[in-house]
Amino acid sequence: MLPKNVETFIGCDAEYQDAAVVLYGAPFDSTTSFRPGARFGPAAMRHESFGLETYSPYQDADLTDFRIFDSGDLELCFGSAQQALSDIQARAQTILSDGKFPLLLGGEHLVTLGAVRAAAARYPGLHILHFDAHADLRDDYLGAKLSHACVLRRCHELVGDGHIHQFCIRSGDREEFQFAEVHTRMHRFGFDGLAQTVDMLRGMDAPVYLTIDLDCLDPSCFPGTGTPEAGGVSFPQLLEAIRMVAQDHVVGADLNELAPMLDASGTSTATACKVLRELLLAICLKKDM
Repeated sequence: MLPKNVETFIGCDAEYQDAAVVLYGAPFDSTTSFRPGARFGPAAMRHESFGLETYSPYQDADLTDFRIFDSGDLELCFGSAQQALSDIQARAQTILSDGKFPLLLGGEHLVTLGAVRAAAARYPGLHILHFDAHADLRDDYLGAKLSHACVLRRCHELVGDGHIHQFCIRSGDREEFQFAEVHTRMHRFGFDGLAQTVDMLRGMDAPVYLTIDLDCLDPSCFPGTGTPEAGGVSFPQLLEAIRMVAQDHVVGADLNELAPMLDASGTSTATACKVLRELLLAICLKKDM
């Protein structure tokens, strides 16, 4: 018999019932405010992952050492952000209720809201660690409450003051920064303060959701995104931050905003794949999966 033609992220081919970590894709970019294309990010990461090794010399670990299941992409309604978010939330709830770790691949950053809704319902007192170039704290964008420009504002409505910790932020309107001064813990431009934040959350044994907008990276190494912002962090800095955060009680995560066709060289997709490999390994090593 011929094998099934199923494309997964490299090394992520465990059976669902055996897996400790579950990937799920949300190919949605209907509220993108500048350049669209993030809906193609999850599929591109899977396809291009086979240019990588499963082994990481950064962490001396291999994806094949762990039980990771790639459930593929959800079929989402592009005409309704609310319906798309409901479907994402339902998938995250299924994974969490089965005792597994959900790792979402976007898509634009709004998809995070569906995953956070599920995590916040299961883990009271949830904290969010947010890596991004943009504050994403607008109350609305052109009248829309559900936009990738508003996703952390909607998350704040779920988790409350002092539970959102933002890093690498270097873009937003004045009102967003004013809102952050009162309601979130924002660290501008880089990862200064991350070690102290991780130590604090670990001391509290607080449940943590990690959301990574890949435009936290400088566009010199990651141009393939819808809203690139100069002045970002480097690839090694992001990997160090991921490994640091993995020491906390992380209960869910996502990686989003790769728009592969905006970088014809393929460098951005290759970078996203490597970030995903390192994120998966950091989570698995911490959880001894």
